[in-house]
Amino acid sequence: MYEMVQAVLNSEQKTDLQQLVNALSASGKHYFLRNEILQAFSDYCQQSEKPAYFYHSSSLGQLISYTHEIILENDSIWFLVRPKIASQEVWRIAADFSSEELVEQKVLLDVRDRLVNRYQPRILELDFAPFSENSPTVSDPRNIGQGLAVWHRHLHSQLTTNPSYWIEVLWEILHRHQYDRIPLLINEQIKSGTELLEQVKQALNLIGERPADEPYEKFHSELQTLGFEPGWGNTASRVRETFALLQRLIDTPDPAILEAFVSRIPAVFRVALISIHGWVGQEEVLGRPETAGQVVYVLNQARSLENRLAEEIKQAGLECLGIKPQVVILTRLIPNCEGTQCNLRLEKIAGTENAWILRVPFREFNPKVTQNWIRKFEIWPYLETFALDAEQELLREMGGKPDLIIGNYSDGNLVAFLLASRLNVTQCNIAHSLEKPKYLFSNLYWQDLEEEYHFSAHFTADLISMNAADFIITSSFQEIVGTPDAIGQYESYNCFTMPNLYHVVNGVNLFSPKFNIVVPGVDENFFFPYSQSENRPEELRKKIQELLFTREDSQILGRLENLDKRPIFALAPINSIKNLAGLAECFGMSKELQERCNLILVTSKLHSHEATNPEEAREIERLHEIIQQYQLHGCIRWIGMRLPNAELGEAYRAIADAQGIFVHFARFEAFGMTILEAMISGLPTFATQFGGALEIIQDGESGFLINPTDLPGTAEKIINFIDRCAEDPQYWQQVSEKSIQRVRNEFNWQLHTTKLLSIAKISQFWNHISRNSKGALLRYLEALFYLIYKPRAEIILEQHQRQ
Repeated sequence: MYEMVQAVLNSEQKTDLQQLVNALSASGKHYFLRNEILQAFSDYCQQSEKPAYFYHSSSLGQLISYTHEIILENDSIWFLVRPKIASQEVWRIAADFSSEELVEQKVLLDVRDRLVNRYQPRILELDFAPFSENSPTVSDPRNIGQGLAVWHRHLHSQLTTNPSYWIEVLWEILHRHQYDRIPLLINEQIKSGTELLEQVKQALNLIGERPADEPYEKFHSELQTLGFEPGWGNTASRVRETFALLQRLIDTPDPAILEAFVSRIPAVFRVALISIHGWVGQEEVLGRPETAGQVVYVLNQARSLENRLAEEIKQAGLECLGIKPQVVILTRLIPNCEGTQCNLRLEKIAGTENAWILRVPFREFNPKVTQNWIRKFEIWPYLETFALDAEQELLREMGGKPDLIIGNYSDGNLVAFLLASRLNVTQCNIAHSLEKPKYLFSNLYWQDLEEEYHFSAHFTADLISMNAADFIITSSFQEIVGTPDAIGQYESYNCFTMPNLYHVVNGVNLFSPKFNIVVPGVDENFFFPYSQSENRPEELRKKIQELLFTREDSQILGRLENLDKRPIFALAPINSIKNLAGLAECFGMSKELQERCNLILVTSKLHSHEATNPEEAREIERLHEIIQQYQLHGCIRWIGMRLPNAELGEAYRAIADAQGIFVHFARFEAFGMTILEAMISGLPTFATQFGGALEIIQDGESGFLINPTDLPGTAEKIINFIDRCAEDPQYWQQVSEKSIQRVRNEFNWQLHTTKLLSIAKISQFWNHISRNSKGALLRYLEALFYLIYKPRAEIILEQHQRQ
């Protein structure tokens, strides 16, 4: 960026920059974000009658295109510039444009503090960079999120550089494998890596001539005399392949061979999934609106994990030992469960043999609070004691320690940290979405927002858990580092200020191999193509047709005057982020859309008095106002009730029967499970370009990307699609089919759990090799927990005790 800054300041474009800054200053504001900066520069170019190339191709145009923030102070102009993904620079230019300098990014934190009049000369500074100095790293930003490959390449390199040492390490790792004190893989007869190699050769000779499908039990005793225990395979061919992989790994190391060998090692039998704050259940529960997607995700993941673990146990030949997988979803027990089963300690997960929901109650600091559902923003005081109580319940239920603990969302991830650190177990984090980037300036103005959102405890919990995790699963690349135009969710935690509390200068290492993209799938028991008529009961079809199009109910607003119009379908919790009111306004502003389409919305509530928080109430009222303002009665249906999965899946298919479309209009969406559900149902889908949809939808082929801030542009894109469908009756069908195939080929739970378990195993492998490197980090995190997080959580607890 140095050359670009110099090119601006040492040319006539310096005057253009001065005039642009003057225009920004004239607004009376001091802090400008990317969209405001781009708009101001566009206005300046237009007013100054600049040639078309100037906006995009001039040195100033390029500098502005990389600029994400401008802050104006009396003597300085500060530019936060992002020249490429996962890289940020801070430039200070003197107010009179006489000098410029590149400064450390953390300098900008003081500037932001001064901006809100909360500057203090000395403040706690959090820096996690030293803890990853000797760890492998991603070299190319485009490969961020591909940590599994980085670990394999790094370990392969180490194996190649010092093979004799790594043979001994490999022997030690295999020697440690056991299940409830039953040795697996190798026993005490093999006392070194050198002996292991010799015995592998003998084992290959022993089983070399046996029939491929001969069961392991028939030659188990002969292998045992050579020092080998169960775990190598369930048939002669499988055992032979595994031994051959080990031999090749030593003789001719290769990352692909290492990956294949490690993925075969039986190392995960018990898995605990942590999901705390939602209504985690199966019958008419599935979370509150704010957590419904998370609960569906966790239930599907639990089922898929049990299936995959059972298959791995079978292939490893461990059924002879009576080993069975165990998967437990650990959540809170809610005494006042409102007619659900969330007050049951234990609930078996449907469709599984040994997967359960285990519920542990919060301790009763104030029963008026702890016996009821608690919002995710209020839950922080109860997590430490919950983790202590849940540890004993989990060990009792599983009959031993889990091999893998997977946290879900910020609260679940913090509990995963507390459990994993005490039990010395591999920890995985899954955030689904992080709150910090959802709320503009949430960290800068945290004190003003504290009463409602308690971001000080929340963001501190995020920092603790994401740095403690052995690996982090994301659903998309953008969750980590965003796009060239937008900062990623995790990236937003790298350098930020909480004025008067602390500064974060290196909050998370974006280039760490702990980041891995593992996309989820959909439950095809409920969500499947509309063309599969044999799986669609007629009674359910009729019920959903009436619900969507004709039924009258106190929880349904609107009567469709013309049922022949093409339906536009939207489904989401009702909040400002999901932006259903914005979709209604887009529809209301377009007379052509109203003439050709009906808009059908499904939310969990219809009236503001049903809201569980002020933001939800405001959004419900706004949606009512927009319907009234644009007089949409007659072409809109708003269904304010929660639909079970079976009915929801049929709702997507009913819209597809009418050759409708699905619109996901969120201001931002980390991934978007409803996008997958709609696509696999066969609905052409229009989804926000801000977030994970960029990696789900191939724009113009398997769906369409839209800008929810551009209402006319979105309406035009939908109208263009409708026009093309009118011109070519096969076009809707073509997009529908590509949507279905896109999800089936790329987004399924079998692929998800296979990769997840591979990452868990290589993470265990890596942790054994670098076992002495994590102690200092854990001490640092414990200090942060007890000195920052816990006092902030206790303030919330005091408020709850007064309720």
